[in-house]
Amino acid sequence: MKPRFEYGSEVRLIRNVRNDGTYPGLDPGTMLVQRGAVGYVRDVGTFLQDQLIYSVDFFDLGMRVGCREAELIPADAEWTPSRFEFRDKVRARQPLALSGEVRVQAGQSGEIQTVMEGDDGTPLYEVRFPGLTLLVPELGLLPGDDAELEDGNDE
Repeated sequence: MKPRFEYGSEVRLIRNVRNDGTYPGLDPGTMLVQRGAVGYVRDVGTFLQDQLIYSVDFFDLGMRVGCREAELIPADAEWTPSRFEFRDKVRARQPLALSGEVRVQAGQSGEIQTVMEGDDGTPLYEVRFPGLTLLVPELGLLPGDDAELEDGNDE
């Protein structure tokens, strides 16, 4: 495994980092660093011999956290901030249709499965609604609640 970033590299975090229980003094699940923050690689190590972990200093926040390579991009790379991320609970802003048939009612809850960038550079989300997964632009979604989704099969 060859690290993508070296000591001193300026990097941007593209996913929120929460305490997984290894950050001392804070409860598991506590937000440590929000996506978009810029920091500097201090060290590179491995976890379970197959994952690179970067120790990143976020000087503006006074924090040093471990980040996986997939969570980082060069600080000067093009980056589109998104409102939602993987596993966030969301609600449909308006009815959502597939082949002209409304399949998701306005206000129905779903969960973000994938965050990607549309052709125009705006965020696009793969959202799991009960029994259906749809690709939805950011403007079609509202923040959701933490209610569990009912089980259903993807179509």
